[in-house]
Amino acid sequence: MTPTELHLSDRIKSLENELAKVLAEKEKAFEYSFIRGKARFAEAVLKRHKEHKVWLPSYLLHSNILAYLTAPVIYSGIIPFFLLDLFLTVYQGICFPVYGVPKARRADYIVFDRGNLKYLNLLERLNCVYCSYGNGVLAFGVEVAARTEQHWCPIKHAQRLRAPHSRYGHFFDYGDAQKYSQEIETVRNDFVDIKTLTK
Repeated sequence: MTPTELHLSDRIKSLENELAKVLAEKEKAFEYSFIRGKARFAEAVLKRHKEHKVWLPSYLLHSNILAYLTAPVIYSGIIPFFLLDLFLTVYQGICFPVYGVPKARRADYIVFDRGNLKYLNLLERLNCVYCSYGNGVLAFGVEVAARTEQHWCPIKHAQRLRAPHSRYGHFFDYGDAQKYSQEIETVRNDFVDIKTLTK
């Protein structure tokens, strides 16, 4: 990385640390703590949450008619999400060890915790579980694809990407033929930051 890129990378890490502090403050504000990896609320907080729950019959009665019509289309996505999830697990399980690419940890992307919130009714919980799964699988897929791309084609695009993936900063600049030819083996195997995180 160039000095400018290193500086930006340091700034990003600093902002991530700042964000972690803000999130820790939210934990205090909303009165939950993590016990054995799960968010837990005090009994008094759970009682207040239940007071905000919209009970299922009332929720269904006041729902937009279009929600009933589009729900089958939305929920049919479970089939491609499940197939993608299965493919990604098998793909990285078979291919990544061959090339020395560290596997993405599925549990870092597919998280089911919103379904435990007591102010959600049964249907809202189901919706949250479904969205957690769909978005989690897609995020997991982006990370698996990013690690694949770093090994096979670690070159930045000429056009600016709206949302570059987590490995993009390790790639060669577009058009830098000399650096590519000299350092391709180093860059395609440079997963030290991931291996450090997983230790």
